Amino acid sequence: MRWPKVTIFIATGALVVAGAFLWLPKESSLAKRANPKSQTQQEIPVTAANAETRDVPVYTEGLGTVQAFNLVTVKTRVNGQITKVFFKEGQEVKKGDQLFQIDPRSFQNSLQQAEATKEKDEAQLRSAKLDLDRFAQLLPQGFQTRQSYDQQQATVSQLQASIKADEAQIATAQLNLDYSLIRSPIEGRTGQRSVDVGNFVQTGQNIALVTITELKPIFVSFNVPAEKLDLIRKNQAQHPLKVVAYAMDDKTLLTPDGELTLIDNQVDVTTGTIHLKAQFANKGEALWPGEFVNARIILSTNRNAVTVPVETVMQGPNGSYVYTLDKDNIAKRKMVDVGAMQEGIAVIDKGLSAGDRVVVDGQYRLTDGSKVRITGSQSASANKQAAQ
Repeated sequence: MRWPKVTIFIATGALVVAGAFLWLPKESSLAKRANPKSQTQQEIPVTAANAETRDVPVYTEGLGTVQAFNLVTVKTRVNGQITKVFFKEGQEVKKGDQLFQIDPRSFQNSLQQAEATKEKDEAQLRSAKLDLDRFAQLLPQGFQTRQSYDQQQATVSQLQASIKADEAQIATAQLNLDYSLIRSPIEGRTGQRSVDVGNFVQTGQNIALVTITELKPIFVSFNVPAEKLDLIRKNQAQHPLKVVAYAMDDKTLLTPDGELTLIDNQVDVTTGTIHLKAQFANKGEALWPGEFVNARIILSTNRNAVTVPVETVMQGPNGSYVYTLDKDNIAKRKMVDVGAMQEGIAVIDKGLSAGDRVVVDGQYRLTDGSKVRITGSQSASANKQAAQ
């Protein structure tokens, strides 16, 4: 028996529809098994930290050079041959320590000669005074003339003047003898010696025998932007300003015991900076003359400031923001006011409280409401140098 064509077409269509309904649920379950997270949000791995409170110094800094407190170039003040050297190059010396001995014999002879001349003149003065006394007794009796008496009185005066000249000659000879033994005028460290035993030195040669630098205390001379001048002067009027010296890497602390001693009386118009000086005790000799350092003036201290690692803060079109985390590790964008960024930390003036959890690393993949997975934690001061 032959079926009508219409009947065959309807039966075939029914079978196709039934097969589609049976196949669709299976395909849907396979897709779910192949992508099990399609129904849940994927967790983003991040590093987190807690906002901390700390005392943060407020400072300004400038590049400076170390200068010796005193620098003395030792030269000879008399002519002669060096017979002794009492120090080693680079040695620490005290004020008054012996440095060089110039042959003293000629100066000793000059001193003895001046002393002998004085003794001779003193003997002549004594004799002249006796004659003057006798002339004074004979004058009223007419046995001596007034002219003789006056001449004798002039002789006494001349001898008295000669003795004063002799005393000056003795002082000069004694001074030259003292100068033949060259002593250190200050306490400090000696440099390279330019003469040896046997060299003949003269005052006219203007040769530096050795240079002595005073290292304790010592100065750091530096410049800061002129716009900081008013702030520096206001804080200095309240208390002495502390200055800290760092090496050129701006990380290695050299010495923390400086104090601002000079604010120059005018701004350098060519550079727009103001010249400053700070004095350091330099007990450990961490600072050396001619060395370049970074000098920081501690203007004030921000007490109990809220801080986070500096990489936590991001910049957006509306300002600075951070991502905070709630107890369920859901990220939330939060606008903050940043007071300062220094030494690896950011000081948050507004927007965070101590103990708030923030995202330090991985925040570039986040959006408001993202689910995160904590893969590491970091202290807000982990990468921060201790403020001095």
